[in-house]
Amino acid sequence: MKKESVLKEFVRYVSLNVLGMLGLSCYILADTFFVSKGLGTDGLTALNLAIPVFSFVSGCGMMLGMGGATKYTIFKAQEKKEICIKVFTNTVYLAAFLSLIFITLSLTFSKNITALLGAEDNIFEMTDTYLKVILLFSPAFIMNNTLNCYVRNDGSPKLAMLGMLFGSLSNIVFDYIFIFPLNMGIFGAVLATGFSPVVGILILSVHFLKKKNGFKFKTSVPDFKLIKENISLGVPSLITEVSSGIVILIFNMLILELEGNVGVAAYGVIANISIVVISIFTGIAQGLQPVSSRAYGEKDKKTAKRALLYAVRTAEVVSLVIYVLIFIFTSGITGVFNSDGNTELQKIAETGLRLYFIGAPFAGFNIILSVFFSSTENPLPAQIISMCRGFAVIIPLAFLMAYFFGLTGIWLTFPTAEFIVSVIGGIMIFLKEKI
Repeated sequence: MKKESVLKEFVRYVSLNVLGMLGLSCYILADTFFVSKGLGTDGLTALNLAIPVFSFVSGCGMMLGMGGATKYTIFKAQEKKEICIKVFTNTVYLAAFLSLIFITLSLTFSKNITALLGAEDNIFEMTDTYLKVILLFSPAFIMNNTLNCYVRNDGSPKLAMLGMLFGSLSNIVFDYIFIFPLNMGIFGAVLATGFSPVVGILILSVHFLKKKNGFKFKTSVPDFKLIKENISLGVPSLITEVSSGIVILIFNMLILELEGNVGVAAYGVIANISIVVISIFTGIAQGLQPVSSRAYGEKDKKTAKRALLYAVRTAEVVSLVIYVLIFIFTSGITGVFNSDGNTELQKIAETGLRLYFIGAPFAGFNIILSVFFSSTENPLPAQIISMCRGFAVIIPLAFLMAYFFGLTGIWLTFPTAEFIVSVIGGIMIFLKEKI
């Protein structure tokens, strides 16, 4: 494969995927915007408390999609058609199993989970409603993310992008209708979010009508070895998705003690902007994945390495642009979500935005490196990077920074943790002979 063709393919996948991921993240922002306008600070706090659960459900879909699609792409490059079908079938089996678990949690334990998230008083019922509906729509979220990865890796990145964009657009439209004209409150906001992946699935289903479609569901006995391999390759994507929710959960607890509900609402602004930023890096990484997986399947290590370099350089340029924009337009960004004109919220969020996103370039590098290791069937280093980002480094660091530096320490936890992980990742790159 020539250098020019690698770059062209990389740009095609990354540009379409980043655009789609931006659209996908927009329904979180739409929820935040419409909830802040229609339900004020209490609604924004409830939404922020429920985001970790949404991140976990969405992350499960990413785990199945990225893990399964990676195996699918490798086998497709080796022209093993029957195994390709088997990979997809077993992915669907696992998606159904996880969906059943989430629905059961919604119907039986939603209030327990809501209490565990720290919701109290009048915010409790709003958080519980959002949580319950999100879990009931889990089959749609999981299958939408799964199908999106398969469709993209099967040579249809444009259709995958359209599925994400139209799903997000439908959410924005329904958000407005349900919250304002119909006055459905927090239930309207989460119902609009739940409809979004349904629209995405309908659009992605067009791929099954194409003659070149390389995957389909074919009833067979579950292959637990294959399922285990898919999960192993997909876990880093799950952790990457969930890490945002974990950070939000921990930060909510710490900020609640330091600044109360206003502090949590202010962090809600930062958390939602973070979801958009992380989605851009995830889009770059997911655009890298089909290129590197196919090159790996064809035993073309040079092409895989070249694609990685393109991805890292792209992420660093993008992170610089993002930080400059956030730094310049901090006041305006915060004001969009501060419908009550709360001066305390405004001040806290502005300071937080400028400190928190110092970590953007390190986060981009870590996300891309993790996906690259997974896409070339190296799950262990990918899992180490993801575990450090999501749990091992950031959680103890958050408590330490909050204890010694208060709210400023909390804002600086993210960049400090991502920097530490990027050093770990850099060492693994250096030690990895195959790269």
